[in-house]
Amino acid sequence: MSDWKNEYFGTTLLTKNGVVSTNDVLNNKKLIGIYFSAHWCPPCRGFTPVLSKFYEDFKEQDLDGLEIIFVSSDSDDDSFDLYYKEQPWVALPFDDKDHSDSLSNKYDVSGIPSLIILDGVTGKIKDRDGRTTISQARGDINKSLIKWN
Repeated sequence: MSDWKNEYFGTTLLTKNGVVSTNDVLNNKKLIGIYFSAHWCPPCRGFTPVLSKFYEDFKEQDLDGLEIIFVSSDSDDDSFDLYYKEQPWVALPFDDKDHSDSLSNKYDVSGIPSLIILDGVTGKIKDRDGRTTISQARGDINKSLIKWN
């Protein structure tokens, strides 16, 4: 079942502990969020803390079924590194432009920030506008989960 994950994201992802195989990072995740964002983008800088709190609250409730993957629209490594330091999740390696471009095209991302929620088993879209779902839930994880289950 993990073949689609390698196809979408490549064989490795960047974690806070270094590069790890995509299969290891995404194993047993029920939900996968793809977060298209950039350091230079003011709306992104506003939403990232909201998403970070949601993610950390999710993990605190022992709900280990979610992983978010940051897909950067930054123009250079330094901006990517600076912005990724603020984020608690994993990232597509900055130099993996093939997968980054492929994901942007696959999900018709025309603006950032954008958060796409996928079923972690099938890869099917659960929510094309996870940003709005999380913003409207106002910190209530269960409101988001209702939409995603």
